[in-house]
Amino acid sequence: MEVLNSIPIELELEAVIKRMRLRKRNDNILDNIREMLDIAVPIARPKAVYEVSYVENKNEDSLQISGVAFTSRVLRVNLDKVERVFPYVITCGRELEEIDIPSTDFIKGYYLDQIKETALALARQQVESYLKKRYALGQLSRMAPGAGAEIDWPITQQMELFSIFGGREKVEELIGVRLTDTFLMVPIKSISGIFFPTEVSFESCQLCPREQCIGRRAPYDPEVVKKYRPEEA
Repeated sequence: MEVLNSIPIELELEAVIKRMRLRKRNDNILDNIREMLDIAVPIARPKAVYEVSYVENKNEDSLQISGVAFTSRVLRVNLDKVERVFPYVITCGRELEEIDIPSTDFIKGYYLDQIKETALALARQQVESYLKKRYALGQLSRMAPGAGAEIDWPITQQMELFSIFGGREKVEELIGVRLTDTFLMVPIKSISGIFFPTEVSFESCQLCPREQCIGRRAPYDPEVVKKYRPEEA
């Protein structure tokens, strides 16, 4: 297990604008983002913990990773020919989460939220690049418990995922991420899941037909669905 503290990221205006997908810019918007960046950049400390794990006991819709049982046909199919994977938890960090913005200041609160989203996305990219370089990996894909409306890996298995790192108390101690009783993470701008090597890029979004989703990373693909659900072919 390795902990990555203070992951280096370039948290800049253009990165936030790109994340927000702004169609129109004006001085008021840019000034508000800059003001929040002036507060966020000096204290931003994204963090991550990951483990090098091995896949065992593959069945029709279940498997074990580091001896921990997971139930998901999609995950099992994705890892059918994979032996080594990288469970992870990545966060924007408590430092950004604890910035105090008055609840009545909706505009600044919104821009700060977008900055935290950007910090998390940049941190995830850095972790992925680090894993590729350190372990001589090619393309990586990832899956997360509860990601996508049609995904069969329930969010309740966050508990099992955290157990790979010694349990939720240990993860909170290591990188400041608390897993709630409803299996959500605090800071909210945190992600967890499993990186795995793959020849063909996979996104959970490919299996989800929900069109109105701000977090969509890939279009719904019925042909990909058939791979994981042959009964629907």
